Amino acid sequence: MIGIKNITMSKVASKNLHSAKINKRDEYYTQLKDIEDEVKHYKDQFENKTILCNCDDPTISNFFHFFSHNFEHYKLKKLITTCYKSQERDLFSEKNSSSAIYLEYYGDKNGDKVPNPEEIGIKKFKGDGDFRSEECIELLKEADIVITNPPFSLFRPYFEQLISYKKKFLILGHLGSIGYKEIFPHLQNNKVFLGTNNGGDKWFRVNSEYTTNTQSHEKFIDGKKYFKMRNIGWFTNLKVQKRNEKLILYKKYNKKDYPHYDNYDAIEVSKVAEIPVDYDGIMGVPITFLNVYNPNQFEILGLSQKFGYGLKSHKLYNDYFEVRPDGSKTGSTGKKTNGNPVMKGRSKGNYFSNGKNIVHSLYTRIFIKVKK
Repeated sequence: MIGIKNITMSKVASKNLHSAKINKRDEYYTQLKDIEDEVKHYKDQFENKTILCNCDDPTISNFFHFFSHNFEHYKLKKLITTCYKSQERDLFSEKNSSSAIYLEYYGDKNGDKVPNPEEIGIKKFKGDGDFRSEECIELLKEADIVITNPPFSLFRPYFEQLISYKKKFLILGHLGSIGYKEIFPHLQNNKVFLGTNNGGDKWFRVNSEYTTNTQSHEKFIDGKKYFKMRNIGWFTNLKVQKRNEKLILYKKYNKKDYPHYDNYDAIEVSKVAEIPVDYDGIMGVPITFLNVYNPNQFEILGLSQKFGYGLKSHKLYNDYFEVRPDGSKTGSTGKKTNGNPVMKGRSKGNYFSNGKNIVHSLYTRIFIKVKK
């Protein structure tokens, strides 16, 4: 078994071809190794717990495979997996799923330490198995911990549902979602953290119709297609041991290496490893900082996006225009960089000018302070 199907939760019944293409690009199957490498860090938190995998076809899911085969090892109480009703051809078996189902597994009964069909309770939903349906919400209420890879396009409502029902969770998502207004405040307030294995490249099994213009992001193994995605990480409110590790700081602050933003009262720290040991003010760091974030060592003050999330930009660039490196105008105004961290001067890429001053924009930054 190689991957897990992220069941598309949008209404696949739509006849719109464009919607169908979007749905197919929302189905990624997590590899077993990626699940093993992350879950092992939380073993002591699973004892006597009911685990729910509610975006998983149990006939394909590596989440179901992992927890059913490690049920006794993790001393689980119960495993539940739910399957969304397919309203178009099944991704791999090319069969139509006539109904949504869910499985309940209470562990090995015959002593062979293998989940057998007679030990797994298969039940049908009355509805389509959407994680937002009343039937699935009842299973959510029963669960202690939710572990899965939800559809990336529905990450926000999925995350909000877990928060609303006060559930413990360990879920995969794109690290770009850190900036969502529904998510960042929970990271800032130490209610949610990134897990242990984040970022880098992760390979997901995808359907045969999935296409990409970048050949290096695609490969075939035993006739099955895999797609490489970057900046994928685990989001969790379980206890993460890594969050107790202190980041060793060694560099000393100086104005040349740590310039001040043009629009934020903070200095730029382009590399997390180079956070200065002797600076007491506000610093902007890349979002990769969350991989090493220790709430006992640092305080998160905000995010450099529009609306600020705790730290607001004190300057707008509405009267600026965007310029390419060759000096030609792109046609865009400086409004597009409002809220981004902005530095004085040019960069290698596009920049902004109002005829007198030149500035350039950086990627999203998290604003932090070192705790004394």
